[in-house]
Amino acid sequence: MSKQDALAEATTQDIIGFIMVDNDIELDAAMNLFYNSMTFDKLHDKETGLYLEGSAYVYEFFKEEMDVGVMQ
Repeated sequence: MSKQDALAEATTQDIIGFIMVDNDIELDAAMNLFYNSMTFDKLHDKETGLYLEGSAYVYEFFKEEMDVGVMQ
């Protein structure tokens, strides 16, 4: 596993936890929401560099995407 993959995976785990707590939903529902988001795709795209950012920062992008329908 590359360093990028490890960082993206750690961030993914954190964000899924945030989604579960903030929305009071189960793990599978939180995973489904995040794995099917544009934010997830951008997090795992090395060209964006988003994997270098902190989990809370990336989570803000995800919340914006859920509110507006697109990642800003």
